[in-house]
Amino acid sequence: MKERAYAKINLSLDVVKRRDDGYHELNMIMVPLEFYDVLSMEISDEMSMESNAGYLPKTEKNTIIKAIEVLRKEYGFKENFKIVLQKHIPTQAGLAGGSADAAAAIRLIKRLLKINMSKEKMIELAKKVGADVPFCCINKPALVSGIGEKIIPFEAITDFYVLLVKPYKGVSTKTAFEMLDFETAYHPDCLQMKQALEMGDYEEIIHALGNTLEQPSFKLVPEIAKIKERLIELGMDGVLMSGSGSTVFGLTQSEECLDNAAKEIKKIASFIRKTKIRDKNR
Repeated sequence: MKERAYAKINLSLDVVKRRDDGYHELNMIMVPLEFYDVLSMEISDEMSMESNAGYLPKTEKNTIIKAIEVLRKEYGFKENFKIVLQKHIPTQAGLAGGSADAAAAIRLIKRLLKINMSKEKMIELAKKVGADVPFCCINKPALVSGIGEKIIPFEAITDFYVLLVKPYKGVSTKTAFEMLDFETAYHPDCLQMKQALEMGDYEEIIHALGNTLEQPSFKLVPEIAKIKERLIELGMDGVLMSGSGSTVFGLTQSEECLDNAAKEIKKIASFIRKTKIRDKNR
């Protein structure tokens, strides 16, 4: 049985405050992309995992294994699984690649074992695996808050292309949060972005782009800022870093601009992908 694990970007990310429990209170507009890993799972006598990405651990440090064990603890099943992962989403990229894989594993186990799991229960369990996993379980444009567990999906009109560009170096999410200076940080208006997406107002979508975590991530990986500047020079209407980075995305309604920027940016990037925001009707 196969499942697509869709990448995401944050069109708006506001780190509101540090919480007493060590986490951060967030407001985000997250959208899934037409770009995904493919996860296959079937019931087997023994646990096994194969992947085209040999660098991935095969312990509970792997989000797929962690998701299985969270569900095993909750539901008490004894089954093991043969897992095959075709990895396309880069790591340390701000695209939720690991979270998307975990969410796909949760959906697959629900189907394989015919578990009666409500959406609310799925989100509760997904939160135990990682902060972005609840959103990746839903896979719809959403206003996401708390530490990622409060999700309000909405309909979005997204008539534009997305160019993903990742520099050679990744960003540690933990370090980016630790380095955040709240006195000078930019706090975008996520509700403004939500309204712009619902109305399909492209100019307002561009205007509402913002990410509090760009500030520390630019210091950690200066190449992020260089890629952002270059994409603007190449004619992208809006450019932003996704999550804590290090992927930068550019938005354009012009396929010619998209193709030209993808060609030119190759010189300073380790990964480039032309895509669109996922449309549930496609």
